[in-house]
Amino acid sequence: MTAKTDAAERALNWPDDPEDVTAAGIDFEALAHVLANTCRRGGCLRQYHSVAAHAVIVSEEIEALDGLGDEDRRRLALHALIANAPSAWLRGRVADSQRAAERAGRLATGIETAVREAAGLDAVIEEEPAELLKFVTRMAAAAESRDLLDEPAVGAGVAFPPLKRRIRSLPPDRAAQAWLARFRALAGTEAGRRGRISRTNGSGEADAAQA
Repeated sequence: MTAKTDAAERALNWPDDPEDVTAAGIDFEALAHVLANTCRRGGCLRQYHSVAAHAVIVSEEIEALDGLGDEDRRRLALHALIANAPSAWLRGRVADSQRAAERAGRLATGIETAVREAAGLDAVIEEEPAELLKFVTRMAAAAESRDLLDEPAVGAGVAFPPLKRRIRSLPPDRAAQAWLARFRALAGTEAGRRGRISRTNGSGEADAAQA
């Protein structure tokens, strides 16, 4: 039996109760599959584009930036990869009151803290790299509008330049493999083992790099 088959048959610890998330309980392989099966923009796209594939793109763009030290670049690229982790537990829940919105915010913060700890990161990103991450994320969103919407989205506020790369759809299994491969490359040995996958699909990672 291959390592890939072993990983596929292992019982995953799926994201469940958002009130009870701990670093010790994070299963990054399960997280990758949930994010890969979650469509960006609530599914309002002509082609499927997962949260996992989006995270890989933003992470790769961060890692390609000049002006950052190697360790700062690695850590920020890892922050980018796991930035949408709370959605795996909250799953698009709509806050219908101020109290519900406050609860959702509290849960998201707790999930972020646990996931970052499990990935070997500090709980809080400093202001300057956080702003850089937001900028690249918005460039990726602009590229989605260009490549995956019937018409580029037009809204109020600052118009961000899109990424030069083209955004292409990846099926969920390949997006999950690409996310996991990138996580293991960025997180290091100890955190990488939490991905619970001993071998990844190299073609999936290459596909994401060309997205």
